[in-house]
Amino acid sequence: MFELLRKRIEQEGKVLGNDILKVDPFINHQVDPVLMDACGKEFARLFKSTKPTKILTAEISGIAPALMTAMYLNIPVVYARKHKPVTMPDTVYLTVAPSHTKGHMVELIVSPEYLANGERVLIIDDFLASGATIAGLVRLAQTAGAKLVGIGALIEKTFEGGRELLADLGVPIIALVPIDSLENGKIVFAED
Repeated sequence: MFELLRKRIEQEGKVLGNDILKVDPFINHQVDPVLMDACGKEFARLFKSTKPTKILTAEISGIAPALMTAMYLNIPVVYARKHKPVTMPDTVYLTVAPSHTKGHMVELIVSPEYLANGERVLIIDDFLASGATIAGLVRLAQTAGAKLVGIGALIEKTFEGGRELLADLGVPIIALVPIDSLENGKIVFAED
């Protein structure tokens, strides 16, 4: 359990229903760069031995922790876009995944220029919940012929089954702060 992040969740996180944790003040809308720096440093320490050559994430909330992790590992970050810009080539890697907070399917798009065969990919995201978005990122990496070496999430909602969905990948899955329940408006951390 990464105490710095846990304390911020305790102080500023808000439970919206039994399955949504709002962390907008420091991760999802407003980003605390000092906190993200500390989280990135911790991810880099935890995943250094996997020898990643690239970090893959989804826009937009995954970018801050991915970027800070990449800074400490001295590797680039590629983020899957949700809309294809005109600057992207016609042929792209594309998959769809359900968005928990948007309530519908979203596209995840990566240009083949930035995700190549033989890359050692570390996925970093803000949440591991159902695992659907991360599974989409895994599909993109696999389509590119890259090797997945690990998955990191700032926060894991253990009760949504994402870890189980991803377990067969055979790579380390690390959440800095696992949460076992959000029932009745109360955040129950995994170690409580």
